[in-house]
Amino acid sequence: MRELWRNREVRIQAGLWVTAGILLGAAGFCLNRAAGGMAVAVWAVLTVLNWGNVIRRYREIRRLSEETDRILHGEERLELEECREGDLAVLRDEIYKMTVRLREQKDRLEEDKKYLADSLADISHQIRTPLTSLNLTVSMLQQEEMGGQRQRVLLREMKKLLGRVEWLVESLLKLSKLDAGSIPFHLEQIELEGFLRQAAEPLEIPLELRGQNLLFDVEEGSFLGDRTWTQEAVLNVLKNCMEHNPTGGTLRISGRENPLYAEITIEDEGPGIDPEDLPHLFERFYRGKQAAEGSFGIGLALARAILIRENGTISAFSRPGKGSCFSIRIYKGTV
Repeated sequence: MRELWRNREVRIQAGLWVTAGILLGAAGFCLNRAAGGMAVAVWAVLTVLNWGNVIRRYREIRRLSEETDRILHGEERLELEECREGDLAVLRDEIYKMTVRLREQKDRLEEDKKYLADSLADISHQIRTPLTSLNLTVSMLQQEEMGGQRQRVLLREMKKLLGRVEWLVESLLKLSKLDAGSIPFHLEQIELEGFLRQAAEPLEIPLELRGQNLLFDVEEGSFLGDRTWTQEAVLNVLKNCMEHNPTGGTLRISGRENPLYAEITIEDEGPGIDPEDLPHLFERFYRGKQAAEGSFGIGLALARAILIRENGTISAFSRPGKGSCFSIRIYKGTV
C-alpha cells in the first residue's frame, strides 16, 4: 500500500473521492438525516468497490512489471500470468509478443555469432595453409647454395600459392557482398549456346593439359540473368568437374529451355560423390572425401549464392564410379 500512495495520480484521485463524499454527505444532510445517512452509505460502498478495483489493478501492473524486468535480465522462462481485465489483458498480450520477439532475436544473434566464429576459424585455417608453404619456400630461397633452376621452380610455386590466396580472398569478398545484397545484377536475355561456350573458354588449356574432352549438347533457348556473374557460377562448377575427371575423361555440357526455366547440366566421368558429402556439397569450406588437393571448399558455395540471386537453383547427383552431374536451373519470372 505504501508504494500505491507514492503514486501522485492515486493521491489526487483519493483527494477528489473524499471531497466528493463530503459534498455528497453534506447535500444529503441538508435535506434530512435519513438522506444524509443514505448518501454516506452509498459513498462508502462505492469507495470500497472502487479502491478494491484500484488496488487489484495496481497489483497486476506491478506483477507485469516484475515479470518483464526478470525477462529483460535474462530470465529464460516466460510465464506471464493471465490478466482478467480488458486493458491489462491487452497489455499482457503485447508484452508477451514483445518478449517472444526479443527471445527470437537473441537466438538468431547467437546463431549468427556462432556462424561468424566458425567462418573466421575456417578462413584462418584456409589462409594459414598456403602462407605456411610460402614461408617454407622463402626460407629455401634464402639458401645460398641453391642453383638457378631450383630457384625458378620455387618462384613458380610461390606464384601459384599467392594466386591461391588471392583467389580465396576475392571469393570471400564476393560471398560477403552477395550475402549483404550490395552487388548489382545487370539483367539481360542471354542465349544459351553462346553463353556456355564463352563460360568454358578459360578451361580450354587446362582441359588440354589434362587430356580431357569437352562436349556441348545445347538446344536453342535463353534465360534472364547477369552474364558475368552467371559465367562465374558455371565456371566454378566446370572447374570442380574438371578436377575430378580422370585423364582422357569427358565433360558434357547441355542446355535447354522450357516454359518454366532454363536448365544447364554439367556431367563428368569421375569417381562420383560420396553419399555422405552430397547434402553438404554447397556449404562454405566443406571439403568432401573426394576433394581435390588445394581445394578451399568455396567454389560451389559461391556458385550457389550467385544463382540464388538470379532466381535459380543448383543441385548435384552422383553415380558411384560413373561420375557426377550438376543441374543448374534459372527460373523465369521476377529476380
